Amino acid sequence: MTGGEQRSIVLASGNQGKLRELGRILAPLGVTLRAQSDFDVPEVAEDGLSFVENAIIKARAACQHSGLPAIADDSGLEVDYLDGAPGIHSARYSGEGDAGNNAKLLRALEGLPEVQRTARFQCVLVYLRHAQDPTPLICQGSWEGRILEAPRGEQGFGYDPLFFVPEEGCSSAELPPVVKNRISHRARASAALLEALGQRR
Repeated sequence: MTGGEQRSIVLASGNQGKLRELGRILAPLGVTLRAQSDFDVPEVAEDGLSFVENAIIKARAACQHSGLPAIADDSGLEVDYLDGAPGIHSARYSGEGDAGNNAKLLRALEGLPEVQRTARFQCVLVYLRHAQDPTPLICQGSWEGRILEAPRGEQGFGYDPLFFVPEEGCSSAELPPVVKNRISHRARASAALLEALGQRR
């Protein structure tokens, strides 16, 4: 990942929020992050048992269909009271999109005191040079917080309106993007990936 030429990397996701966030975070690498939809990459079954497995599955499919290196993000919310759920099923928790997912989570935690509402976002980023890459780069980041009793804020996506960030005193959805992109689980995983890509020749 050295040299002055512009490189293209495919993001193995159809999520425009992730594309924007990761595009900004990875800008210092001098790469163009492209959506997998540019290459008609089909959706793949995320049937792994962990964030790492699912990220590798997605990155490999993006490499195969685009012929380019790929980055895949698999991330989700772990709620301690729910034994880590929704976890790897975070995006499909309710089957009814972000609003449905948030509503289901609030129902599951209804009446719980603040001390029992601890949670964290997890993010795993995988980089594959090609579909048969035997040594994928795997970087992980986590972000501790707790689940609010009602949504707050208009920024972000997914569970951001329900995720309270103690050190900032607000929900993730109330944070300016520049702040979120510095402290979030994805920012932490991305920082590790930036370092690893910078060292890879």
